[in-house]
Amino acid sequence: MKHTFSKQILFVALTFLLPLTASAQTDSGVSFFPNKSIGFLGLMMSLIIIIVGLVFLLVLKLNTVATHFLNDKNLAKKDKFKKYFNNLSASEIEILKRKQNQSNKIISVLILGVISLLPQVTFAQTAPANRAHLFSEPGVIITLVLVFIPLFFALLYLAIKVNKGFNQFFNSQKIKEAEELAAYLSSPENIPPIEKLEELKQKLDYSLSSTELSGTEIAEDKKGLLKSISSETNYRYFAIKRPPIKRPKIDPQLTKLILWFLGTAVFWLFIGSSVGEYVGIKFIAPDADTFSWLSIGRLRAVHTNLVFWAWATIGIMGLGYYIVPMVSNAPLHSIKNGWTALICVNVAMLVGGISLMAGINNGGGEYREIIWPIMAVWAYGLMLTVINFIKTVAKRTTHEIYISNWFIIASYIFILIVAIIAYIPMGQDGIGETIVQGYYMHQAVGMWFMFSMLGVLYYLLPQQLNKPIYSYSLGVLAFWSQILFYTVIGTHHFVFSALPWWLQTVAIVGSVGMLIPVTAGTINYLMTFRGSWGKISNSYSLPFFFVGVIYYFTGSFQGTAEAFRSTNLIWHFTDFTIAHSHITMYGIITFLLFGSIYAIVPRLTGKEPPQLGVGAHFWLALIGLQFYTIPLMIGGTLKGLMWAEGKPFIDSVVMMGPYWLWRAIGGTLMWLSHIVLAYNMYKMMKPTIEIDIKEKAFELINQNIDTNAVETKI
Repeated sequence: MKHTFSKQILFVALTFLLPLTASAQTDSGVSFFPNKSIGFLGLMMSLIIIIVGLVFLLVLKLNTVATHFLNDKNLAKKDKFKKYFNNLSASEIEILKRKQNQSNKIISVLILGVISLLPQVTFAQTAPANRAHLFSEPGVIITLVLVFIPLFFALLYLAIKVNKGFNQFFNSQKIKEAEELAAYLSSPENIPPIEKLEELKQKLDYSLSSTELSGTEIAEDKKGLLKSISSETNYRYFAIKRPPIKRPKIDPQLTKLILWFLGTAVFWLFIGSSVGEYVGIKFIAPDADTFSWLSIGRLRAVHTNLVFWAWATIGIMGLGYYIVPMVSNAPLHSIKNGWTALICVNVAMLVGGISLMAGINNGGGEYREIIWPIMAVWAYGLMLTVINFIKTVAKRTTHEIYISNWFIIASYIFILIVAIIAYIPMGQDGIGETIVQGYYMHQAVGMWFMFSMLGVLYYLLPQQLNKPIYSYSLGVLAFWSQILFYTVIGTHHFVFSALPWWLQTVAIVGSVGMLIPVTAGTINYLMTFRGSWGKISNSYSLPFFFVGVIYYFTGSFQGTAEAFRSTNLIWHFTDFTIAHSHITMYGIITFLLFGSIYAIVPRLTGKEPPQLGVGAHFWLALIGLQFYTIPLMIGGTLKGLMWAEGKPFIDSVVMMGPYWLWRAIGGTLMWLSHIVLAYNMYKMMKPTIEIDIKEKAFELINQNIDTNAVETKI
């Protein structure tokens, strides 16, 4: 029942969210290239449809559960409660024996209540109406927005209340069934005889002797194997995922800190990708709005900074707070400093995003648009964290420093150096600013995001595969060779610029040298997978790790290919570089972060994510990334060739229209996957207590026996 509902959610969500992928309405119908503004009307309608769809699904869920309980009530009690007699524990058998021997029997009062069928909600779809000129008036648009905002929040509140009511209803029905089961078992005629209970208990207490194969034993099923056969297959067409391993001994305060880091990171991923989704829509509907705060120039900076310095950075910090103390076999130096760091980076990103939308920015370079006073607060959070980690490693109880800590701590040292060089206004004029920009842009990606996530992978991949890393030596080779080559390749973004020719050549040589750490790392990870390929289908995290490793190899080799002067001449300044940045930051960093979240959070909370939810997240993200990057690589190559042939620039813009449409579709799928991730995160962190009907029933029976025993003594 629960999994059928999950499938309904996936289907209806994709159906209701489809309007966001494409359409702006025109007078002649639906077009991907409108001549008129879609305004906020279509967007607000889409949001309302989403909430209405959610309410509809919740009502269906309530109706399904109500029908389930009605069917149970129509069954005879003997048939209804028969399932609870299977696989009784020894303690439960003892309770039944005590109840059977007790002379003072209490007749239980049956629970009264009738479950009302909930009304079905239906939708009638009508053809899209042609947009009248009236809806292009600013006053009308503002009025509609003001009407839709309270309507949207009212529907959202309704959805929350319906969901809460469902949970209360479901738990109350479980308690009622437990009470009915306890009342049923309280009748002497419903309890098996003492001899039968003793036989069941003997089966539970059965232990092997050393003579089973000697031929002297009578063929009896004393262990009850044939009586206790149970087969519960929730997914007939999907591999059953391995449940999370029992959580290690971690300080509850540290657990709370880690979950807050990862939770806020997922929040920023949703916000940052929502901004990116809107920017993608504006590529095919550029006149969607006329507000300066929502211009592409400002929103693009908000998108990149939030996914870089909020989502990826905060997620990496949370993983570090888990891994560094774990591999050091020592407690974290200061949890208080960890909370301070969390507050600093979140506040900096909140203020930074608002300032970018307001037009307050550092226009000197890409990925560093947030002004330095705000980024100083962000850097202070990272500085507190690296000091925390270094002091934790210093307190380690193991002799060696595991390679994960090498990568993680080195990445913090590098990003602080890179940030200081990028934001101190020394040498930030003219060609010097270009050199600093290239250094900052590439070091931030390679020596912060990539370096830290490779360190995370050196810990989590062997942990999830339950086997050691293939080669420690290959890890050391990758570590030092990446430091050697990656620190000099930033200026390959400025080939054929006014930078010195020798500096461009050094960057190209360094880019080729990066094949060494990439090859060493890829071989190390894939050889660790060797012999354990079957575990991928049984794991929540390993599919994400595998995709991340494949993209690490292909994306890094692609970066080397882009560095050559011949290819740079075609691809630079085109959409090909946008595809490449998403292959690296999304295909590698984000996919590894996804896998890390699914590996760590269940261990911390003891709760599994919804299996279908993880599958939907994985495939939406992967397919969306393909739809996003492949068309942009094709269109970017064609655009570069058109420029080389001297074609008018506007021709290349028109040519990119269909490819930008695919970009919007792929981006929408990726954005949907982030909504699913947020839901999965909520399910893993939700503080709920599941009621086991059988356990609750025996608890009530035991309380009843004890109460009667006390009354008899009195």
